[in-house]
Amino acid sequence: METKTKIILLVIMVGSVSMLTAVVTDHWAVLSPQVEKVNTTCEAAHFGLWRLCKKQIYIDEEKLIGKSCGPISSPGEINCSYFRHFTPGEDSEIFEVKTQREYNISAAAIAIFSLAFIILGTLCVLGSLRKGKDYLYKPAGMFFAFAGLCAIISVEVMRQSVKRMIESEETIWIEYYYSWSFACACTGFVLLFLCGIGLLLISMPHIPRNPWESCMDAEPNQM
Repeated sequence: METKTKIILLVIMVGSVSMLTAVVTDHWAVLSPQVEKVNTTCEAAHFGLWRLCKKQIYIDEEKLIGKSCGPISSPGEINCSYFRHFTPGEDSEIFEVKTQREYNISAAAIAIFSLAFIILGTLCVLGSLRKGKDYLYKPAGMFFAFAGLCAIISVEVMRQSVKRMIESEETIWIEYYYSWSFACACTGFVLLFLCGIGLLLISMPHIPRNPWESCMDAEPNQM
């Protein structure tokens, strides 16, 4: 295995871990309402593809009035629940009523497709370790590139979900920012897509620079 192939596969592994981290964690976006009074609690939240976590943060300073609730790292009681369309019967009405349910389902499904492509690409790479199986790098590169595309589509769908939720008059949140799970998904897209294309290109047959190069390199016929 060539050195450049090893480097590309190492970067792909980092991208795969980043995407897996994004899928299984719930810090894609952090939502905050406006603080209206002191000596009470405000409810900030963070969520991912599968569940929503709400945190009760106690406000005891008047200078915080009019500002957003948080930061999310502040001490407080936290309550997490999976979205109802994944676990029917649980108390997660906030995503059933106040947001676009189809956005979250789509983002989760596309992220799963990304992981599936990563698994297929990994199987191709493992198969290529056998002698004479270098041609498996081509489908591996395609699978990793497809995984990157699915990652960025999932990111965009989630971004639209957050935007629709903030713009809705039924929600209490007025501010938001994307957190580290979102950054992991973006990192996974960049590394998987670019390195997938790179792996595909370096596995392509050598193209002669001169028309007669392939003829000169050909082995003489055995008499």
